[in-house]
Amino acid sequence: MIGYFRSALFAIWFALVSVVVHLVCLPLLLLPPRFTCAAARIWARLVLFGLRWVAGLGLEIRGNVPDGPVLVASKHFSAWETIALMAVLRYPSMVMKKSLLRLPVNGWYSRKMHMLAIDRAAGASALRSMAAGAAWVLGQGRPVVIFPEGTRKSVHEPPDYKPGVAALYAQLHATCVPAAHNSGLFWDGAFLRRPGTITLQFLEPIPPGLSRREFMATLQTRVEAATEQLLEQGERQMAVLRAA
Repeated sequence: MIGYFRSALFAIWFALVSVVVHLVCLPLLLLPPRFTCAAARIWARLVLFGLRWVAGLGLEIRGNVPDGPVLVASKHFSAWETIALMAVLRYPSMVMKKSLLRLPVNGWYSRKMHMLAIDRAAGASALRSMAAGAAWVLGQGRPVVIFPEGTRKSVHEPPDYKPGVAALYAQLHATCVPAAHNSGLFWDGAFLRRPGTITLQFLEPIPPGLSRREFMATLQTRVEAATEQLLEQGERQMAVLRAA
């Protein structure tokens, strides 16, 4: 019951922070994108602050946090990683579904920050458009974040990496930094937030120039191996907390 109560308090915190930041920062939409990106980073850090102090769910970062024009390829379990990567990275642009741009307010901010919307039904043309947008973002010295499986996965679900990440890697000629985490254990669905510590780990960078097959094999092997280790550590942590 305590977990549900703290989750409810966090939901209130999340709603209040989101409404206040979105309304106060509306004038920033008239300014250069860096101002909107800075506001988004503040929002994400406020959300993580509330998650830690209200719901008892903290964050541990391992590895070297990437900086500058790199491609970050992250495991995707929940909405948590989109918030955490926004808070940790410096002004990232994230690959997202095109339908999200139609949302009021959120869509305005996403467009201003040059988020990379993709229409999965558009096929090759969507990939070319995304690659062009990603090249522009990298040219601004910002990182591009992509979730290689395209959608959220359940904990321990078999991986399903899409070829789009390899195509983007090949066209951008950029270094790719894999990222693993265990958020799926703690950020449970749309409501429940279990106490503990989510670990976000940035792995050894993959240099540009690999063949698509070699890149995909390297990326999947690194992310999945690290993810399984982090999930095991998280499950042990949860068992200790339940026993306490």
